[in-house]
Parts: sequence; structure tokens; C-alpha cells
Amino acid sequence: MNRAPNKKETDLLSGDLFSGAGGLSIGFHTAGFTPVFFNDIDLDSANTFHANFPAATPFVGPIQELSASIIRERTRLGAATLDVMIGGPPCQGFSINAPIRSQEDPRNHLFHHYVRLVLEGLRPNFVVMENVPGLVSLDGGKSLESVLAAFEKAGYSVKFKILNAAHYGVPQERWRLVFLGTCLPGVEPSFPLPTHYSLQRPNFTGGRDYTFEHAIGGAKQISFLYENLMKPATIGEAIGDLPSIPSGGGAGEMPYWKPARNCYQEMLREGASGIFNHECAGVAPINIQRISHVKPGGSWRDIPHKLLPKGLQRARRSDHTKRYGRLDPEGLSGTILTKCDPHWGTFFHYAQDRIISIREAARLQSFPDWFRFTGSKVEQYRQVGNAVPPLLARALAEHIKTLIKENQPKRTVKPYKERAYATSQGK
Repeated sequence: MNRAPNKKETDLLSGDLFSGAGGLSIGFHTAGFTPVFFNDIDLDSANTFHANFPAATPFVGPIQELSASIIRERTRLGAATLDVMIGGPPCQGFSINAPIRSQEDPRNHLFHHYVRLVLEGLRPNFVVMENVPGLVSLDGGKSLESVLAAFEKAGYSVKFKILNAAHYGVPQERWRLVFLGTCLPGVEPSFPLPTHYSLQRPNFTGGRDYTFEHAIGGAKQISFLYENLMKPATIGEAIGDLPSIPSGGGAGEMPYWKPARNCYQEMLREGASGIFNHECAGVAPINIQRISHVKPGGSWRDIPHKLLPKGLQRARRSDHTKRYGRLDPEGLSGTILTKCDPHWGTFFHYAQDRIISIREAARLQSFPDWFRFTGSKVEQYRQVGNAVPPLLARALAEHIKTLIKENQPKRTVKPYKERAYATSQGK
């Protein structure tokens, strides 16, 4: 029923490591990059990626077993130049939400295999790697220094920035650390400036130093925000056109029930004739009772004391601010997690007594409606929560295209099929 919008084949080629379901690749695809290959150890995520980008060659398994020569031999890339390699190594070891944050966590060293594939022979013109902001402060900054040193040793000029997805049109407050580097001479890596305003302040180490906070923050600059940046889509604007469904209900595929009402809905509907994955997990009857007392934008504080879980009955009013929260249709979403569990955050629909559906979570992440998640409900929620918002990825991709155009105005290259053929013929 739905499919990725048809695009003319371009000469811009991308590869995706630690791809997950493909959030980064969607953004680069919509900006004109062709995904040639992807790698992930998780079969469910890889199945979702391949279902949406069937022409991309899958490498499912540990990245430790992957080599540049294997990639070139088994994909359409051949001897052609890879324009950008994107990816996000697992972030559990870096995350401030992890119970133990240590440089010794083996997951914190998987990025070395990203760099290894660069050195072995892929040599993309640009590299983009994303992770959680917690990497900046891990072990006093040693992990951050290790990443920068590895890329610089590989011959790349690299910069990093902590970006808020809301600043690029995503209706969600989600901060990500992004490394952007290039090996092209005369090209200075940089980041796309915000296009949308958000009044949320960063609450992590490096919030002032490594974000665009200086350009968009502060009470004195409110007038600047309204005059120079766009208003982001709200939760209601992002998901308000989707059909009503009961708790635990919905369907894997259904038609639209009303026309798009705003630009955000129109954008995500492009290439789609209906809706995938608009189904939600059920919740216990006691939680339905609890949420019936919570107003839009409210939380556990609205629930009668006798209905609260025992732990929250002992909590101070200033604690657990987002638990058992109901979304505010006029605001932005908090970070979409791998589990839309009301005990851990604000995941109840603003007008229906249920948690948000997989598609609603995907809309808040800026996934287009043509993109279909596969696997169980649990796996689909996890894939959505682990992804980089496609609109953030698209902003990065468009910026890289600008860097290429501005610094190499006379760059002329053949489409990848012609390049690979010419090389094989010794031309």
C-alpha cells in the first residue's frame, strides 16, 4: 500500500553502520542519497530496514566480522566512491540513563570498528556518527577524545555538536551528539543552523558549550526566536489526523480517515496511501483508571492518592515529574523511548485513555507514513525509540550537500553504476 517516494538515481551514495531500523538513512534518502548497504546485529531492525530499502545490501551480524573488501565485493558500490558513511554505535554504555557509565563497557568501543572500515578501504568523503550527549562527560571526556583522535588519525577533519531534534522541525525534545567529518581537502566540517525554535534548555554536561544554545536560548532572545525561526509542529498537529483506537487495539494497516490538516501531516503522508503500524500495547485496568484522572499535560500528581502505585504514594511532589503523564497537544513530546511505559514517562494519548500507538510514536520521531516497521509490537516500539529522527538526519544530509556544492563547484561524477562499470573496465 505504501512505499518510499520514487526518486531519481543520484550520484550520492551512503552506507549505514549500526543502522537500526533506518532513521538516519531515511533522512539521507529524502535528501537525495542512495543507501547502498547497511549493517546491524539485530535481525528485527535489519528486517525493517530491508523491507523499506530492498535495494540496499544487508549485512546482518556483528560489525567485527565485516570488512571493507566484503562490502565492496557484495554490494553495488564496487570501486565507486562512498559519499557518506552514517551510523550510531550502541549508546547504552554512554547514556546517562545507564546504571553504570564506564569507558570499560565493551559497547563503548564499537565505534572503533566504524573507523576501521573507513581505514580499510571505504574512505567515504564524509562521516556522520551520532550518539548520546553523555559521551561528552564520560570518564572526564576521555571517550570523546578517543573518538576524535581515531577519526583524525584516519585522516578526517572532525567536529562535534549536540543537536536538539526540535530545532529541525521534529515535534520532540531529543538531544543527540553528532560527529561530522570529511577527508576532502579545503572542506571545513560544520553543522546546519536551527530552523525551528524550542524553549527547552539543555540539562546535561556541555549544554552551553556544545549546543546552539548561545544562538537560540535565553529569555532576552524570545523575540528573536519568533522573528527568525519557525514554530515547531505540536503533538496535536503531528498525530491529530490519525484514527481513534482503543487501548490494546488498532491495526497493522488501515486507511486515512480524514485529510491532512497541516504541513507536517502533509509532509509525512507523502508517498503513502494509508497508515501502517497504528496499533498500541494494552495497559492494565488499574492504569486506565489512573489515566482517566490525568488532564492533558498532567502527570501522576493528578491521580487520587489511593490509586497511585505504592512507590509514588511516598514520593514528593517534585519527584518523578513525567511518570503517568498525558501528552499535551499544544506542546512538544519528551524523548520517545524504546518502551512507551506510563511508569517511566509521558506516553498517554492526550484525548484517548491509552498509550500512544507505534505510528504515533513514529510520527513524533518524524518517520514518514510510508515507512513500515516489522516484528512484534515490542520490537516495533523499540525500533522507533532507538532511531535518529529522520528530519534531523535530513538536515545533516542537506548541509553536507551544501558543503560539497560550495567547496567543489566543479565536481562531476558519474552515477554509481557507470562509475563501477568504468572502473571494472580499467577506464
